[in-house]
Amino acid sequence: MTHDHSPSFLNRRQALLGLAAAALGTHGDLFAQAPGSVVRFILPVSAGSGVDGIARAASHQLAAALGTSVVIENQPGAGGVVGTNAVVKAAPDGQTLSMVSNNHVIYPSVLKSLPFDPIADITPITIIGATPLVLVVNPGLPVNNMQEFVALLKANPGKYNFASSGNGTILHLAAEMFKDVTGTFSTHIPYRGFGPMLADIVGGQVHWGVGALPACKGQIDAGRVRAICVSAPQRIPAAPNIPTAVEQGFPDYLVEGWIAAAGPKGMSPDLVKRLHAAFVKAFNTQEVKDAMAKQGNTISLTSPEAAVAHFKSEMVKYAGLVKKAGVVAQ
Repeated sequence: MTHDHSPSFLNRRQALLGLAAAALGTHGDLFAQAPGSVVRFILPVSAGSGVDGIARAASHQLAAALGTSVVIENQPGAGGVVGTNAVVKAAPDGQTLSMVSNNHVIYPSVLKSLPFDPIADITPITIIGATPLVLVVNPGLPVNNMQEFVALLKANPGKYNFASSGNGTILHLAAEMFKDVTGTFSTHIPYRGFGPMLADIVGGQVHWGVGALPACKGQIDAGRVRAICVSAPQRIPAAPNIPTAVEQGFPDYLVEGWIAAAGPKGMSPDLVKRLHAAFVKAFNTQEVKDAMAKQGNTISLTSPEAAVAHFKSEMVKYAGLVKKAGVVAQ
């Protein structure tokens, strides 16, 4: 038996191997056919936020599952519009993706004009899970629990202010919900992202705010901010000492942040399916599971179809919340 090593045979063999690899689909590396390719995750949030913490904790395993390098870029601004706009303008080739939060579906209710359609201009890949929110105060305030904090605010209407990561963000709405549930008033001071907001609560320039628990935990543990409550139904295993608002007599103060993966509109169903499989693989590794548990996140990845439905239903839900909270569109 002779072996043909001629260039034409080798070319045919390489072509057949390429076809075989393509046929494997999700079983092979997503971008292995493009050496040196990079998947950019453009995050519409500042470094140190809840979304940022999740993306960075999963980035190593996402790179392994995608078969390519992963670069995380923070592009905060305008409550998240700047970064999201960069994603929706990208080519739908799977090499520019994002992780977004509730903010994505709140935009239409709080902004008079948007450079994109939050539903039509993206391709949802999966709802990754939820992250708990915590209300924190500057430790200079003489309060340790919900009752004391509410009493202080009621005794001094308008004296205290609260920070948010931007007008109409989930952190802003979570604080507005607190005001509504407790019948108190504080002045809103919007920031350009979570990092600057938390820094000024620590520094005492603002008195309180609501943040993602994973993003606040380091400052809480260090005593630089004081946690008053988590807005979850039960205490969070990652922070068992922080009581819920429910157990402190405020059963209606329930709100959490969710995290989703998405890309630009026009991504093919096959590409979405392969990307979804990569996310499932990455978030099911022990390394990422441990990181998510440590942060206090609840991970439960949905199908792309369920993610689309979730985006639509949440947009309706938050439109009602914004109206109730009296947030004026800007």
